[in-house]
Amino acid sequence: MTQNPWTREQNPGPQQEASPGPGPQPDITPRGPSAPQHGVPAPAEDQRLPKFAIPAADTLWWVGVHGGAGETTMSVLLPGTRAANHRWPIPPPPVPTPVILVARTHGSGLRAAQRAAIEWASGVVQGVAVLGLVLIADAPGRLPRVLDDFADIVGGGVPRVWDIPWIEEWRRGEAPTPDNTPDEVFEVLESIYALRASNPADYPAPY
Repeated sequence: MTQNPWTREQNPGPQQEASPGPGPQPDITPRGPSAPQHGVPAPAEDQRLPKFAIPAADTLWWVGVHGGAGETTMSVLLPGTRAANHRWPIPPPPVPTPVILVARTHGSGLRAAQRAAIEWASGVVQGVAVLGLVLIADAPGRLPRVLDDFADIVGGGVPRVWDIPWIEEWRRGEAPTPDNTPDEVFEVLESIYALRASNPADYPAPY
């Protein structure tokens, strides 16, 4: 991957000294299952995401689990990654390709994320390593309790969950930049970058 452009620069003031070492690193510890699980039934064929072949597992892919999920936005935010256009990118064996699922936080988006997580957990998607799920707010303000609870359930089926808040500038069509991006998004991107850079070839896969 290219150098992370989403790390905020810490410029010490005239009376401040720069810290002697790197700051705290993002927590990339898995919170949920990190590989497919025995006994998980696969969704029906018409409930699965399509697949397409890629020549090698050489990058991180964003898999939007429904239309308008935000996978293209995420690929813009983190250069060197790609949007999969609502499909599973399948490389040749033996190295799996890392993917992150992307969904909106409305009911249909969360249900689509759940279906994709179940599909991966069942083991029918060979050659991908799901690193987690990005949930992008579909409206300003807090999620209704029923959706918040459902998001927790869905998130329990993937290794990690990252939350992107509602960003009015993006809704107006402004391109994502460091100037119109809140701190929460910087933290998400730094975490994902650290995860992808930590050991890019060491991901479990059902090959």
